[in-house]
Amino acid sequence: MTEWFAKVEKLFTAAFITKDRWKLYFEGLGVTLEIAFFAAILGMIIGTVIALMKLSTTRNGKKTVLTVIANIYIDIIRGTPSVLQLLIMWFVIMKNSKNGVLIAVLSFGINSGAYVAEIVRAGILAVDNGQMEAGRSLGLSKAQTMCYIVLPQAVKNVLPPIGNEFIVLLKETAIVGYVSLTDLTRTANQISSRTYDAFMPLIGAAVIYFVVIKILTILLAQLERGLRKGDNR
Repeated sequence: MTEWFAKVEKLFTAAFITKDRWKLYFEGLGVTLEIAFFAAILGMIIGTVIALMKLSTTRNGKKTVLTVIANIYIDIIRGTPSVLQLLIMWFVIMKNSKNGVLIAVLSFGINSGAYVAEIVRAGILAVDNGQMEAGRSLGLSKAQTMCYIVLPQAVKNVLPPIGNEFIVLLKETAIVGYVSLTDLTRTANQISSRTYDAFMPLIGAAVIYFVVIKILTILLAQLERGLRKGDNR
């Protein structure tokens, strides 16, 4: 048993203590959070626009060209793997750019936008139709009613699922090593190649992911409780 603890201590020291390798994990985590944060913002912007496009109709209630474009976008993005989208962005669309962070943010932001669009669309549809009618009766246009009355109410419906989408996005960024970005997962792989041990670096990276996601989950739960309290007033 003593020998086992001594071996674990040696592996731990090699993976985290030697040459201050623990700093590399936090540098990799910084890249992961940076990509996830900006991709989430881009995804929310794209998702909101696509949701409004998908909900657009003519006066006769027929679908518009914008609706068709939105449906095609959502079908393509949701129907292809995110790692393939990342590789296409790196090797085809932005092959002349060497800014890996920018490429990753664009790729994940566009990917997230398709899922956020469905979340926002569902949130808007959850708002009572009477709100739109009330806005129109006050002399507001359809666009003004959507911006000033419907969307603010829809925000309360979409915040919790968008928070979950951010958590999923954070985990999906683990594939950015394909475009030579040194995120948390790639850092663990690099340290594994130096220490000739895969267990401790990968477990360490997994623990860091777990702690960060657990913190986000707790914050999201508190947000949901706050929203429910607001509904009960």
